[in-house]
Amino acid sequence: MELIKLILTALLSVGILFVITKLIGHKQVAQLDLFDYITGITLGSIGAEMATELETAWKPLTAMVIYGAVTILLSMVTGKFPRTRKYINGSPTILFNDGKLYRKNMKKAKLELSEFLMLCRQEGYFDLGEIQTAVFECNGRLTVLPKSENRPLTPSDCHLKPAKASIDTEMIMDGRILEENLRRRGLDRTWLSKQLRQQGIGSPRKVFLALCDDQNILTIYQAD
Repeated sequence: MELIKLILTALLSVGILFVITKLIGHKQVAQLDLFDYITGITLGSIGAEMATELETAWKPLTAMVIYGAVTILLSMVTGKFPRTRKYINGSPTILFNDGKLYRKNMKKAKLELSEFLMLCRQEGYFDLGEIQTAVFECNGRLTVLPKSENRPLTPSDCHLKPAKASIDTEMIMDGRILEENLRRRGLDRTWLSKQLRQQGIGSPRKVFLALCDDQNILTIYQAD
């Protein structure tokens, strides 16, 4: 009986964590600000405690709900009142601009010079002379604006107008035809079968991945 309670409590904690996470929103670890990071750790810790607390599971459950509610409330506040973001989430800090390093801003960001240089290298800049501006973001990442003469060449620099880029649509994944994607592109199985035959493939089951571009050209990848 106690084992059943443990299983049910663990499943309940997982379910509640999932719901709270969906309400808070999805972010990558690198995109989390300080408060989101602390909240994530705390919710995980409380969820683990709840999974093993058989008699007083309501206590960690209440704490999880409160933490989730506060996080959602703060998100609503920062969305409605943008000026509060710098107090809750912090604000970006310029560390380097036009050949000048800002020592005070580095101290404010709790960042050592060696750490700043490491972040520059991670962004692909080994020479500070190639950087126009470097901004330390609220999530702990460094955003670098290269000097005009050091940025990558673009088609507009050469007065070219390339065709509009588009995202390919998956038509077959792991041998399974994605009917909804076919209908969205105004295509059907007859068209797909014809495309497969033209490329010497008799069955979609032999296809690992098939992508269709905006010109209805099908690119097929077969599994090894």
